Amino acid sequence: MAEVQAVKDLDTVKLISYLLKRTYGQQIADVWDVGLNLALRISDLLSIKFENINDERLTLVEGKTSKQATIKLNDKARSIIARIKDEHPEHIYLFQSYRNQWSKGLDEAPISRRYVSRAFAAIGEEVGIKLGTHSMRKTRGYHLYKNTNDIARVMKMLRHSSEAVTLRYIGITQEDVDRDFVELEL
Repeated sequence: MAEVQAVKDLDTVKLISYLLKRTYGQQIADVWDVGLNLALRISDLLSIKFENINDERLTLVEGKTSKQATIKLNDKARSIIARIKDEHPEHIYLFQSYRNQWSKGLDEAPISRRYVSRAFAAIGEEVGIKLGTHSMRKTRGYHLYKNTNDIARVMKMLRHSSEAVTLRYIGITQEDVDRDFVELEL
């Protein structure tokens, strides 16, 4: 699997959302916007059911680690989730596939990881970034680190067990560290 990047420029984060909506529709833009705010792996993000959301919290068991994740939803995530629920009150999944609406006898399912991945990659090419499904997690981690300089908080949010893994994951390079030393004079 190709290495994907965090989106380090906030204007580009918004542009990606706009381009996803324009090219692929509101649902894929919502995956991007909610994914940025929850920092979940794509498999966990797409598996969210409305029953996992209670008031201001999302609770689920992560597929990769089997760890319980309890995430307090911010205003943006709550707003998007409420809009989706209002538009599709019969849906079970937050990002439910529409393929089943005409098919009788098929169980409801979320949209596919492959479809999301292809949409993100295409928009990434358009904006000149190696964009993929992990870009949402990486972007949130990167911006939390840049705002707090607290790698322990980023590790906890991403549920990583190593600082080195987290720094590499969010795209903090030796060049970034060198620049920090040069730019911050005390």
